[in-house]
Amino acid sequence: MSLKRKKRVLAIDDEPAMTEWLKILLEHAGYDVRTALIGTRGEELFKTWRPDSVITDMMLPDVDGIELVRKFKQIDPEAEVIVITGQGNIPRSVEAVKAGAFDFLEKPVDAERLLDKLEKAIKQRTLIDENEQLKAKLQDRYKFQNVIGKSKKMQELFELIESVAASEANILIQGENGTGKELIANAIHYNSKRSKGPFIKINCAAIPKDLIESELFGYKKGAFTGASLDKEGLFEMAEGGSLLLDEIGEMPTYLQTKLLRVLQEREYRPIGSDRIVHVDFRLICATNIDLDTALRDGRLREDLYFRINTITLRVPPLRERTEDIPLLCDYFLDKFRQRYQKNVKTLAPSVYHLLIRNRWPGNVRELENAIERAVLVAKGSEIAVADLPESIREESTSSTDFVIPPHRTLAEIEKMAILQTLQRTNWNKQEAAQILGLYRPTLYSKMKKHDIRDAGKAARTPPSSSSGAANQVAT
Repeated sequence: MSLKRKKRVLAIDDEPAMTEWLKILLEHAGYDVRTALIGTRGEELFKTWRPDSVITDMMLPDVDGIELVRKFKQIDPEAEVIVITGQGNIPRSVEAVKAGAFDFLEKPVDAERLLDKLEKAIKQRTLIDENEQLKAKLQDRYKFQNVIGKSKKMQELFELIESVAASEANILIQGENGTGKELIANAIHYNSKRSKGPFIKINCAAIPKDLIESELFGYKKGAFTGASLDKEGLFEMAEGGSLLLDEIGEMPTYLQTKLLRVLQEREYRPIGSDRIVHVDFRLICATNIDLDTALRDGRLREDLYFRINTITLRVPPLRERTEDIPLLCDYFLDKFRQRYQKNVKTLAPSVYHLLIRNRWPGNVRELENAIERAVLVAKGSEIAVADLPESIREESTSSTDFVIPPHRTLAEIEKMAILQTLQRTNWNKQEAAQILGLYRPTLYSKMKKHDIRDAGKAARTPPSSSSGAANQVAT
């Protein structure tokens, strides 16, 4: 951990003996000191070095001391300046304080009084800085690298991100499409020790499976048909930074084996090359699949899973954090109002009510699209229900209450309750089990008993020819 930075003091006086005395005195007191013999040099140092406090003589050969105080306060309103004046020049000293000086001292300067005033000036500056930091922290209290949320689940997620970001641990981010997995990955990288390094991203679902290997490993010219030039792999490009493998569950199993070897040995050969490439990157993986199912089906290798999930971050779906909806609405409203130069200032209460009741299968991305559309079509300064997408309005007209139809057996009613809950939770079995008050194994058992097939599984498994563009992560 780096040592705390010394407080910086700039001393300006046209007498070399005075600046030398000030330098010795202040450095002995623990300050980092720079000196200037003329005001213009002092101003230049002030701009580039940014001292915490300034001690300046009133009478300088090139500029008036009071004018210099005004310039310092214009550059940095929080700058604290102590002015030194000749004996009996109280009116000018008062004028300097009115111009923004922290205090003044008369010559000959008493060392103890100077150090006392300087300490108070530095404390004042520190207090202002801390106050600004607190205001900024309060302003960003519900925001973390553009991931927005004040709900308990999101605050817990933010705390976990902050605690693991600085480590070198592999991270696995799990969440449905549109929950903001890529933004979470951004937050991890830009709050890590590798933030100055590259952040390379690849969506395993958006690239044809036979091309993922060449993208990751790179290749030598002539390694295969069409390889007309040497290509640097993404592993190599991520040197010193982070690598995000989005939708890791879509990576072919043979390639998962090769990835595991790279993670273990920290080196590999590009396709068709004899060159050994040593790698140094932090791996972040993201997936929208149910990990238990993926492991059971063999879509995700167990040994790779245990390698990549040192820390697992679960991003909750929007339906699990409905208290964040008003906050997200305000954020998106402001974003699109500025983008499209529209005079839309608020959402009608009925709109908020409708949005909070919606199930949001597309999560935050779907909400963002809904607000964007509403801003574009709104006729007045308030978004009305009619401005929302038709799918959301239709959802509100259909009853979400469970109705028991007549002449059904208890077993049939149980099947309907389970099926409807699974549909409402977008086939999230963990959430459905919680709503129904069941353990997850019990829910699996009842699904088998009633022959309820996972419709969400088919929806989550795109055909290999699909572009996978829809799987890219939004806000």
